[in-house]
Amino acid sequence: MVEIALVGAGRIGLPVARHLVAAGHSVRVHDVRAEVEHLVTGFGATWGEPLPGTAVLVTVLPGSPELRSAIPGLLERLHPGTIWLDLTSASPALGAELVAAARRYGIDYLETPVGGGPDAAEAGELTLYAGGESATLDRVEPILRTFARQVHYTGPHGSGYLTKLLVNLLWFNQVVAVGEVLMLARSGGLDPERLRELLLNGPAASAFIEDVVPRLLTGDQLATFGLDRIVEELESLEDFAGQHEVPAAMTSLVTSIHRDALAHFGPVDGELLAIAHLEQA
Repeated sequence: MVEIALVGAGRIGLPVARHLVAAGHSVRVHDVRAEVEHLVTGFGATWGEPLPGTAVLVTVLPGSPELRSAIPGLLERLHPGTIWLDLTSASPALGAELVAAARRYGIDYLETPVGGGPDAAEAGELTLYAGGESATLDRVEPILRTFARQVHYTGPHGSGYLTKLLVNLLWFNQVVAVGEVLMLARSGGLDPERLRELLLNGPAASAFIEDVVPRLLTGDQLATFGLDRIVEELESLEDFAGQHEVPAAMTSLVTSIHRDALAHFGPVDGELLAIAHLEQA
């Protein structure tokens, strides 16, 4: 049994905490939303801010701004030698700040941003992209395996965050590209369902076309991720490309389309809302 403190009882954090409890760990959960306390205590965790004796701190926050503001207050509560696992999809630039903060407090820090949505979290089948010291990963991998099906070591600090954002970048590139293909097909009188079948048997086949397009065609916008968070992630990659002088015209275009969708729909949930925005245009 390990004394674990988890901060961020949202769509991912809540099922992660449940899996940790089921694995026999002592789990203390905190969230700024006091109304989720009954859900936490309902599956056997305790409620409250991390205690100094915490062995492992797990953070699962909505994004980089929340993580940046929360970390100083969290780390100063912990003893040196505590292991900190961050599951947030943060920016690589913020990762450098987090490394420095962890070292200041003598905390062993590992970034482990998650791939997979709430369904994968509920099933204990998340994918993790671990960046940091491999020795730290070796120590905590049994804990991570309680809620993750795959744990990929990506390299030094920053590589985990970057890998996760690049995975998402390709996903949202597909949102725009496939959306345009379907609109062109419909405009030319093609049946989108039949076109999907043909695409799956050609060189453009993808998991997106196989799994997501059927949901899109029924009006499902995949309300599992906020449009504002999508823009936050894309803009952080746009900044990263600029800092490293990497040509990224496609990234800028996809970011611009999602930014326009955000301006139109507001900060609502929907991973496919960029397509809805293009349709309305």
